[in-house]
Amino acid sequence: MDVSAVVDLGRQALWISVLISAPLLGVALVVGLVIGVLQAATSINEMTLSFIPKLMALALALAIFGSWQLVTLVDFARSIFQRIPTLFT
Repeated sequence: MDVSAVVDLGRQALWISVLISAPLLGVALVVGLVIGVLQAATSINEMTLSFIPKLMALALALAIFGSWQLVTLVDFARSIFQRIPTLFT
C-alpha cells in the first residue's frame, strides 16, 4: 500500500464524513438561527428554549436523511473491504 492510496483513502473518508454530517448540521444551524432571531426580537433570554425545537428538527432530519446516510456509509465500507485483496500485491 503506497502513500497515494493512503492519502486517497483518507480524502474519501473525510469527504464521506462531511457529506453525512452536512444535512444534520445545516438543519441545526438554520433552526438555531431562527430561534436566536426570535429570541432577540422578543427579548426572551431563555437558554433552554432552543433545545426542544432543535431536537425535534434534528429527529425529523434524521428520519428524512437517515436512510441516505446509512446507504452512503455502507457503500464506503463496501469499497474499503473490496480494496483489501489489492492492498498487499
